[in-house]
Amino acid sequence: MSVAKQLIIDNLGFSYGAVPVVQDVSFRVAAGDMLGIIGPNGSGKTTLLKLLSRLLKPQQGRVLIDGQDTSLWSYRALARTMAVVPQETQVQFDFTVEEIVEMGRSPYLSRFQAMSKHDRDIVTWAMQATNVLPLARRSVLELSGGERQRVIVARALAQQPEVLLLDEPTASLDINHEVEIFELLRILTVNQGLISIAVLHDLNLAAEYCDHLLLLSEGKVMAAGLAEEVLSAENLSEVYGIDVIVYENHLTGRPQVQALAPSRNG
Repeated sequence: MSVAKQLIIDNLGFSYGAVPVVQDVSFRVAAGDMLGIIGPNGSGKTTLLKLLSRLLKPQQGRVLIDGQDTSLWSYRALARTMAVVPQETQVQFDFTVEEIVEMGRSPYLSRFQAMSKHDRDIVTWAMQATNVLPLARRSVLELSGGERQRVIVARALAQQPEVLLLDEPTASLDINHEVEIFELLRILTVNQGLISIAVLHDLNLAAEYCDHLLLLSEGKVMAAGLAEEVLSAENLSEVYGIDVIVYENHLTGRPQVQALAPSRNG
């Protein structure tokens, strides 16, 4: 598997009709790093992720992987390079865990082509990496939320992506499963040299696991950089419209954000 060294977003823009949703967004992410995209509802986070994955076509700017414009790639080539873990995945049919993960090999197979030993080895590796191999014969409908999300991550890894896009991957999970998923994603990003980009609502989760943060407001980049640079009380108060205090988590050394109730502000 080849490894992309850098993803560059160059002056990206998109509007729904006359309403701009993403405006002049530029940033870059290196291999082995996780970027967290944060901001209030309606700030353009999910739209930005859709532009990166080509679910939406940018009206301005480019998405470059190692200097190559992904708009010129075939969808098969893109699927071999980029995988998406959605916020929620509804599985309507009684597939086994192994069958779900095998779907990640589809970009490498023709319509009626059977999987080779190489494909099966990658599926097994993806299940081992996400700790779902013991569940391989289980129906995905029988799994807990945390187990099911690990299966979806395994399916994404079976694509052998260089870029991993995650849209609030733990939004519906309990805190223990949130930590479990992000611990896994952090290890995989570093060990596999992935470029990982995650949309997050939880600022403390973003601060804990992301190397860099991108703070959006009304489709524009309000701040970008290390967590301690982006998660300032001034930035968050301006973007979210609420007073906060930001302090260092003495256990991890990472920023911690606490919102202040209006009655406690004065």
